[in-house]
Amino acid sequence: MQSLRSIGLMLVSIVVVSEVQPGLLWGQRLSPDHTVQLYQQLLQRNPLDSTAYYHLGDAYIQKARETGDITYLNLAEQALRKAVDITPQHSGAARHLAYALYTRHAFEEAAIQAAKAVELDPSDSHAYGILGDAYLEVGKYAEAQQAYERMIQLQGDLYSYSRLSGLKSLKGDTHGAIADLEQAIEAGRAHSRPSESIAWALWQLGNEHFALGHLPEAESKYLQALNTFPNYYRASAGLAQVRAAQQRYAEAIALYQKAIAVIPLPDYAAALGDVYAKMRRVEDAQKQYDLVAYIGYLNTLNRVLYNRELAYFYADHDIELQEALDLAKKELEVRRDIYAYDVLAWTLHKNGNPHEALAAMTEALKMETKDARLFFHAGMIYHHLGEPDRAREYLQRALATNPYFHPLYADVADRTLKELKRDVDLAATQEESDAP
Repeated sequence: MQSLRSIGLMLVSIVVVSEVQPGLLWGQRLSPDHTVQLYQQLLQRNPLDSTAYYHLGDAYIQKARETGDITYLNLAEQALRKAVDITPQHSGAARHLAYALYTRHAFEEAAIQAAKAVELDPSDSHAYGILGDAYLEVGKYAEAQQAYERMIQLQGDLYSYSRLSGLKSLKGDTHGAIADLEQAIEAGRAHSRPSESIAWALWQLGNEHFALGHLPEAESKYLQALNTFPNYYRASAGLAQVRAAQQRYAEAIALYQKAIAVIPLPDYAAALGDVYAKMRRVEDAQKQYDLVAYIGYLNTLNRVLYNRELAYFYADHDIELQEALDLAKKELEVRRDIYAYDVLAWTLHKNGNPHEALAAMTEALKMETKDARLFFHAGMIYHHLGEPDRAREYLQRALATNPYFHPLYADVADRTLKELKRDVDLAATQEESDAP
């Protein structure tokens, strides 16, 4: 599984506060499926009820979060557009529509809708959150920080602290990111937020610990996420990467299979394939790698959502390298965050363009994010350029940050460092022998 911090897709769920809190009936929280049925019945009676469309869209969003099925995002967008059409001044519908657009990577339109929601209701903290999310994905980090800070001023809760944590992580403040996530979880529990939202924060906290090579802490948070929201596919995949790092490969395989059974995300299939490859089960690995390409090209929407994952996958496995570069360039047209530059750098490197790769990698490193995979990519690019000192510097940083950052490439980093050291030793020996 990608060890990159998950700041993008489905960042945090949205809690709606209006005349009637969606998903509640006589003081009891309904499941998303029951909520959908309820508001569909209401709309049969009154097809022009914008509030019902709004709550229906909210239920579809929650269903998408819980299952990872993007079909529900399409249904959410349809319902929310209907709500906005019927009642253009409906700030909640505008905010939720912004979230649906953001989740399918229509970031510019998402920012427009979120700004509209803020204009309609300047006290809506969650509208500022979606606005910040959209800014974050296109690399407008200062604007994102302003939006998140305003969100926290209005309401310090699970959703605002989670978002600020993500930004701190990108800026290299890992301790601050962890502290904010812990505060987010505490606030979520104190205010009885949906269990899936709390599980998301626990999963993200596990990711932060894993990114620093803290396996026991990561394991604990993933297990807590699974206890909070049973069969949570994100937590299953997170725990799988811990088990792979612990060389408990059979458990890792079972956990990845469990996650894929819920939603077959391409990075899960790729990670499972890498575990099989580590075990030298070549045919099983290839089946998973074939699945990655199938998932990515399943439909038009997937080709938008999974450009980044596919580009990384192709480059990591040295297949379809020109296609990987094309996908990375398309990704940069939509998102201009540091990882868009990183995947461009990596695909340029794999296509034999190290100078262009270094220019993109410089952009990827500008936030000083503590991500072992970023450092590994930089080290390999410098190695390609024949700059051994810089290559050693970044490869050492990669392994010092997280020696388990990738089931296959962590070994490559270690092996390359040893080769570089051997070259230095040979050069020193040669100098001694050449000395008069």
